[in-house]
Amino acid sequence: MSDDTKTIEKLDREQSFRDSLLYKEFIKGFFKENPSLVLLLGICPTLAVTTKVSNAIGMGLSATFVLICSNILISLLKDFIPDKVRIPGYIVIIASFVTIVELIIKAYLPALSKSLGIFIPLITVNCIILGRAEAFANKNKIAPSIMDAIGMGIGFTLALLLISFIRESISSLGFDFSDYGGKFLSFFTDDPNNSRIVINNVEIYSGAKIFTMPAGALFIFGLILAAINAFKQKINSVREKEDV
Repeated sequence: MSDDTKTIEKLDREQSFRDSLLYKEFIKGFFKENPSLVLLLGICPTLAVTTKVSNAIGMGLSATFVLICSNILISLLKDFIPDKVRIPGYIVIIASFVTIVELIIKAYLPALSKSLGIFIPLITVNCIILGRAEAFANKNKIAPSIMDAIGMGIGFTLALLLISFIRESISSLGFDFSDYGGKFLSFFTDDPNNSRIVINNVEIYSGAKIFTMPAGALFIFGLILAAINAFKQKINSVREKEDV
């Protein structure tokens, strides 16, 4: 085997290794290190904005955009930011991108801006974004930092969508997309203010409004965490049996 062939094979192996590492950084935020459901970060916005699926989409995409942009810039500037002002520096960078997101939402989706309220500016101090800046972007190159940000952003968005889907479907029997200029989607009614299930002129169910409240959010969140923990225990027990 010639030296050129050996060199090409070595480069291919190195590229495959790098690609596998980037893939791992990308998918870890979906399940293994999901920021909301596993690491339990960013719980305040997770519980507060998930009254509607439309809110979850807006918050998830906003946080993902800020994550990606801040991770890129922090990874590029990590060698130039002094340790003494590291955290303030991160906050300035993150706040800049949050301001961009806030202004865009206010300009093009004012109803969504009103629904999300203070939680858009509070992305600046969201522990998910600050945590990824400190724990990952500050220690890694730009490509892994981008993959980490995309994966964590998608994982955060999926957690928001799961919780909001359960809460809104139970409380409203449908999904209100009026913040995006859309309609109320439901199998039972076109009126979000009069959502109910009626069979033979008898009202069977009109929605459990408690799930629009903090208590309902905590209840759903607790059930999801319990299901995840039960699933992990099941997987671990299966693996232990296979190892025996």
